[in-house]
Amino acid sequence: MRILDRYIIKSIAGIFAGTVLTFAFLFILIDTFGNLQDFIEKKVPGEIILQYYISFLPTIIVSTATMACLIAVLFTYSSLHSHNEIIAARASGMNFWKIARPAIIFSVVISAFVFLVNERFVPQSSMENQQIRESQIKVTESEKVKGRPIIKNLTMYGLKNRLFFIDNFDPNTNEFDGITVIGHDQSQNLREKIVALKGKWTGLAWKFYNCQITEYNTTLPNVPGQVKIYQEKLMDMRETPQDFLRQRMDVSSMNIKQLWGYIHRFSGSGALKTINNLQVDLWQKITFPLRTIIIVLAGLPLALMTGRRKAQTFTAIGIAVTIGFLYYVLEAVGLALGKGGALPPPAAALLAPAVFLVVAWVAIRKNF
Repeated sequence: MRILDRYIIKSIAGIFAGTVLTFAFLFILIDTFGNLQDFIEKKVPGEIILQYYISFLPTIIVSTATMACLIAVLFTYSSLHSHNEIIAARASGMNFWKIARPAIIFSVVISAFVFLVNERFVPQSSMENQQIRESQIKVTESEKVKGRPIIKNLTMYGLKNRLFFIDNFDPNTNEFDGITVIGHDQSQNLREKIVALKGKWTGLAWKFYNCQITEYNTTLPNVPGQVKIYQEKLMDMRETPQDFLRQRMDVSSMNIKQLWGYIHRFSGSGALKTINNLQVDLWQKITFPLRTIIIVLAGLPLALMTGRRKAQTFTAIGIAVTIGFLYYVLEAVGLALGKGGALPPPAAALLAPAVFLVVAWVAIRKNF
């Protein structure tokens, strides 16, 4: 590796580490102030608070690494440009790709690192963080006064090898909207399928309304048999509303393999909307590593075109914030279109990467 490459990578790495630490500090500081009343009211021990925030670290790293990498790259190259070092490199015969090579190498390494953390550590740490919050920190009385938000697209593994899809769950009234329940036997063959328009917790059991129960043939796997229709029916379900709140499956707590298997198990459920949403989330996880590389490629041409000695820090940070904001907005739009059915899941997840890759390529070809 050339001396210039090592020099640039060293600068980027230092700024990147400092930026991630700054983001982590700000996140923990804001969250601490937000939970301060709960900490005091429940007299949470210091070691529990420390454990709570340590479990947050993988999520913080994954959430901030892309912006931190972009800021580090743009700040480094803006500084090089303002000191005429980029001009010297261009005068020596180096093209854009040779000058940008250290940043691209660093962004690839960070992408691989973030992907590893997101797949291996974030699922476990998210579950641990949620458990600590629910059992040690959360003050339920204040939430009861304020009212809890409706949970959309709730999924859960239940008793008797059942899988639950709930479109909407209101924890304030303990009511369901849009219910699909899939029951399997020990060999994972379909045993029953329950579809209901609404459901309500009576205090002792669940009552489903406009309910259809399909029983599957025990001798011929996955072949539907008798279908029963009920206007109202008390269900043989031992799960309580608290079970749905505690054990619901969170996509952010799954890696690609787990989510792939989760979707596969529900492939024959008929809950097409929920399956489509899960497929969009799956493709978003698959394309996630591309984010850092593409954002850096989109930002580098702008960094190399800025050369003012004064305000170089604000220029680099301003460019990074603008690019990051536009990317996240476009990514959110793509995911929303995918979950709304306007785009297929792969196209929804690839919308932002594709658009920014084209923009980066045009900017590089036009200016360099």
